[in-house]
Amino acid sequence: MAERKGRRNAATINAINVTPMVDVMLVLLIIFMVITPMLSKGVSVDMVRARNPIAMDEADKEDALVVAITRDGKVFLGRGSIEPKELGTEVADVVKDRLDKTVYIKSDARAKYQTVVEVVNILRGSGVDQVGLLTEKVEAGGSAVTSME
Repeated sequence: MAERKGRRNAATINAINVTPMVDVMLVLLIIFMVITPMLSKGVSVDMVRARNPIAMDEADKEDALVVAITRDGKVFLGRGSIEPKELGTEVADVVKDRLDKTVYIKSDARAKYQTVVEVVNILRGSGVDQVGLLTEKVEAGGSAVTSME
């Protein structure tokens, strides 16, 4: 019993050591900062805003074909830049063995309408059954939330 009293009288630390927790949190923060840009699919564009978009959850799937059109008229298939005249053959090769022949278009709000129409015509000519136009949903307060039309 005498030993126990001696131990109890020794100074104990009542504070929690947060240093290991902070170290783990900083490592997780760095991991998320590195991984997050890799999660975005395709090219980032400032999409058109719509009040009543139609949900197209299939566009977020890994095997979905997404064509992006930037404001300066460049066309991207996935993450790679492609010339519009080559787009038809590339898409035709990909969709020929698929049951779902849908391609989604992500167009910048300031892209020329002529470029978007040309891409849609090229896609239709390459054997695509449906073309989905992706938009951002405008909330009641005026803020935009990413959605699909």
